[in-house]
Order: sequence, then structure tokens, then C-alpha cells
Amino acid sequence: MADISQKRHLAKTITWRVIASLTTFVIAYFFFRDDHLAIEKATGVALTEAVIKMGLYYFHERIWYKSSFGLDKRKKQDNG
Repeated sequence: MADISQKRHLAKTITWRVIASLTTFVIAYFFFRDDHLAIEKATGVALTEAVIKMGLYYFHERIWYKSSFGLDKRKKQDNG
């Protein structure tokens, strides 16, 4: 079951990063729009942001997966 959870976290990480990085690209393009290299600069910002934040999000998700903070203790007792 741990393998399924890790795959799910990885899939969530990637799909969220696509959405977030497209948003970052649009924002960066807006700031650089008067520059003839606006698309290249916005792409660089979006790609750099994606790689860094994808890793951070994945480890953040895994830490929360291992944590029991905020979980109903009755469910935990019923399972085991």
C-alpha cells in the first residue's frame, strides 16, 4: 500500500506543478512583456520554480502522510 501512496503523491505533485507553473509563466510573462526575450525569461522562471517546488511539495506531502496530526484517533484504533 505504501507504493500506491507514493505513486499517488508523485502524481499529485506533477499535476499540481503543471497548473502552478503555467500560472507562474503567465505572471512572469506579464512582468517581462516589454522585453524582446519575455517568453524565454518567463519560461526560465517557470521551469526553475517547477523543479524546486516539485521537490519541496513531494517531501511536504510525504511528511504529512506519515503524520497523524488532525486524524480521528477512532479510525486509527479501528484499523489496527
